[in-house]
Amino acid sequence: MTLGRGELKRAVAGVVPTARAIEATVYCIAPSPIGELLLFGNGHALQGLYLESHDVWPQKQPDWRWDEAPFKAAIAQLHDYFDRRRTVFDLPLAPVGTPFQQRVWTALLNIPHGVTISYGELATRLGDPKASRAVGLANGRNPISIIIPCHRVIGANGNLTGYGGGLDRKEWLLRHEGALLL
Repeated sequence: MTLGRGELKRAVAGVVPTARAIEATVYCIAPSPIGELLLFGNGHALQGLYLESHDVWPQKQPDWRWDEAPFKAAIAQLHDYFDRRRTVFDLPLAPVGTPFQQRVWTALLNIPHGVTISYGELATRLGDPKASRAVGLANGRNPISIIIPCHRVIGANGNLTGYGGGLDRKEWLLRHEGALLL
């Protein structure tokens, strides 16, 4: 289902981040080739980027305020990414999660553009080859999709598995990056 900008703003609902920033949360909606993107943060760093098709949307709180200005760089870099002029993002990020989730999300940033790895390989990179399920769960809770490239993690057999934004979006992103051939 595709919602218009106003409808999408009103439909923001789902899971509240586990920790609250001291500063008020600001948010905006940005267009993309794979649907509208919800960006939110504390005004200094990006804390969330969700595709309109995500299974879970952060719940908009009464103190959240609409403001596109703090996301100008993120939107410009996403535009460059979608236009194939950028392969690495350079933005302040502040995803909220457990220490283990933070480790997984940091490791995701080290997967190069156009490359895929398995959950098992990611677990091995983190020092625990038997933690592939835990890595998969942390990967699935990544709050900053695309920029923290959880879409680059696939099943051990090469199959596309789980993606909060939908497998069709995951496939689109991997094809866009050249990781999947037509």
